Amino acid sequence: QVQLVESGGGLVQAGGSLRLSCAASGRNFRNYGMGWFRQAPGKEREVVEGIRWSGGRSYYAESVKGRFTISRDNAANTVYLYMNSLKPEDTAVYYCPADYENRWNDPSRVDYWGQGTQVTVSS
Repeated sequence: QVQLVESGGGLVQAGGSLRLSCAASGRNFRNYGMGWFRQAPGKEREVVEGIRWSGGRSYYAESVKGRFTISRDNAANTVYLYMNSLKPEDTAVYYCPADYENRWNDPSRVDYWGQGTQVTVSS
């Protein structure tokens, strides 16, 4: 079992920055691929970034290219999402999933999910 708790969301003006954190507990965190998804009101959950257990990036969405960066600290059991140049369309609930096989193209098969943290970007 892996438990995931996101933090760091909030209200920010367009052009601003935020850092999201996802603290993991449970066994074998470092064996899992980690990611960030987001879900805006009325829209489907979409993958934003993914990172392998080794630290290599497994995915990023074109909409965040050059603005968002994922990283992980296996010693601290934490994964981060650095978000810069935020836009109003980035407003969403951001979720942190863990999956042994990095199955970000099929969220229904992802092993574990956090509860999410709200990010709101004002124009």
